[in-house]
Amino acid sequence: MTFFPMPFSIRHPHQRPLLALALLLCLASAPAMAEKSDRYCPSFLAVEGAPEPTHRGEISFSPFTHHWSRSPEHKHVVLVALDEQLPGDRLCGVSLFSNSFGQPSVYVYAGQQFNGVLGMPKLFVKLTAGILYGYVKPYEDKVPLNHNGFSPAIIPVVGYQFTQHDSLQLKVLGNAGLMVSYGRRF
Repeated sequence: MTFFPMPFSIRHPHQRPLLALALLLCLASAPAMAEKSDRYCPSFLAVEGAPEPTHRGEISFSPFTHHWSRSPEHKHVVLVALDEQLPGDRLCGVSLFSNSFGQPSVYVYAGQQFNGVLGMPKLFVKLTAGILYGYVKPYEDKVPLNHNGFSPAIIPVVGYQFTQHDSLQLKVLGNAGLMVSYGRRF
């Protein structure tokens, strides 16, 4: 019996780096957890002396992505992401998704959130940067600077906090498209 859908199985050689990346993330966060056992993000990401965030984290789900150009190769994209909030409106997180070509993918990132954009208290912008894995043969050329499925990524997000816990977010995926997601703070 498997606990993950078959696309996330490590039976395929090109997906083994996903397991290595997850283990590396756990090892990298171990020093931060030893210092402060209630955080998973590395402590150097937090702004020293800044107030604690009003919420612990955010989970987001995206059922829809609009591609700027259509292709018969494009598949339905689904994303689930988990962010941890840090002092100074910083964050780190991980996204698991099926990319535009149906390949299981992961994005591990850190970022900054800017609240009250344009004088609107509920409007915010996030900017994340990290490592993307998942675009492998024959689609390795679909993302820039890809090396064996790994590539750097920067993702800007514009969001609107319509309740204390709920938001609608638009993630700009470079020249590929626009992702619509729902975020839930906890």
